[in-house]
Amino acid sequence: MTLSVYNTLTRRQEPFETVEPGKVKMYYCGVTVYDYCHLGHARACIVWDVVRRYLQFLGYQVRFVQNFTDIDDKILNRARQEHSSMEAVAERYIQAYFEDMRRLGIKDADEYPRATHTMNGIVRLIYELENKGYAYPADGDVYYAVRQFPEYGKLSGRKLEDMQAGASERVNVDDPEYQKKKDPFDFALWKAAKPGEPAWESAWGQGRPGWHIECSAMVRDRLGETIDIHAGGADLIFPHHENEIAQSEAVTGKPLARYWMHNGMVKVDGEKMSKSLGNFITIRELLDRGVDPMAVRLFVLGAHYTKPIDFTDEAIAAATNGWHTIKEGLLFGYQYGEKLGWETEDKGNGEKSGASYIERFQEAVNDDFNFPTGLAVVYELAKELQRERNILVHEGKTEIPTKELQSKWSTLVTLAQVLGLEAKLEVETSHSSGISDAEIEALIQKRQDARKAKNFAEADRIRDELQAQGITLIDSREGTRWHRS
Repeated sequence: MTLSVYNTLTRRQEPFETVEPGKVKMYYCGVTVYDYCHLGHARACIVWDVVRRYLQFLGYQVRFVQNFTDIDDKILNRARQEHSSMEAVAERYIQAYFEDMRRLGIKDADEYPRATHTMNGIVRLIYELENKGYAYPADGDVYYAVRQFPEYGKLSGRKLEDMQAGASERVNVDDPEYQKKKDPFDFALWKAAKPGEPAWESAWGQGRPGWHIECSAMVRDRLGETIDIHAGGADLIFPHHENEIAQSEAVTGKPLARYWMHNGMVKVDGEKMSKSLGNFITIRELLDRGVDPMAVRLFVLGAHYTKPIDFTDEAIAAATNGWHTIKEGLLFGYQYGEKLGWETEDKGNGEKSGASYIERFQEAVNDDFNFPTGLAVVYELAKELQRERNILVHEGKTEIPTKELQSKWSTLVTLAQVLGLEAKLEVETSHSSGISDAEIEALIQKRQDARKAKNFAEADRIRDELQAQGITLIDSREGTRWHRS
């Protein structure tokens, strides 16, 4: 079957057809950088990382953009608490984000736009909305006139009249912002400058943008007027993504995204994660406890991306056991391939015996990125290799013919890479450099991934790391060759 995707906008599963054949423009609403990333961020980032990897596996050329919200009330509050600046707080937590994501094996996005670096695009978009009658200024602020956009609510399914019925009790009529609005449902596009806060020049005076307009501008600036996938957590459907649609489509007259995709939330022991409940877990806290990052990926991928998941000690223990099985299968070829007479150049060539597994994996995942069912195929392969390893250790030979076994291992490696599951190669080697051939190949592949992502600093770091261990890389049109010096 071909890939089909559940679209939040239409509330149904649809065949996946891109704006431009063979290419995917994908935007993920990233984090507001005022604190360390938590389990909810881990889930979202893993899900969209694997969606991207799978699309690339299918042959799509994916351009993946993820923003940073680096101007926000929460960032400003943190800066005041720390007697610091907005820029310093944002920069610290952006770097912390990269540290956490790299530990989880998340591939870098193609671009990470920041709200503060997109100010011209933001101001231009607000100006266009005002000219078209969708926005109005009010004492230095600018508001979006929600009732001017007839389709407002089409993503969330909410109707203004239904929301209005229960809104009167929650409105503070003495709130200065409320008094500036023509309608209670209108939302801020631009906020007038306040003393001591960062501000930018605009036609409406000094101020800063509202949260929703930032993403509309970053999508438009980096990916164009209509993209293929707009992704984010289910908590962003309303009001954030609803407002993005209202802003962008009012100006362009075109759909902002073909497919709106949302991941489910994370609970901890059945409760919503929050600092007040004392169950708030950051990614670094979890990994510093000794939980394997690959077990975290398996925990996340063990449930369908749209469903809520419950983080418990039992769940992470089960994922850890599952990772041990897959890891053992992944290491099989590196540990025993040479002994079994495998030819290095044949590894990964996808013999017929592995094709059926790939077909089953693809059939499962093509059903709205059903990674849990796809994982069942990965476990099946890993357990077969685990069994053959035990037979080989105790009897000195395998039951499955060596060529078929090599194909199964190659298929496992391929599918594991789609899911971002990588085993660290701790294999003894007779080479004086202390690094095995397999480890060298794995680092070369990581370097190639970094170069494709235009992360040249990381690519250079890997090259220098290999050079320090006596490994010289030679890049050519045919690929990268290496030799020991």
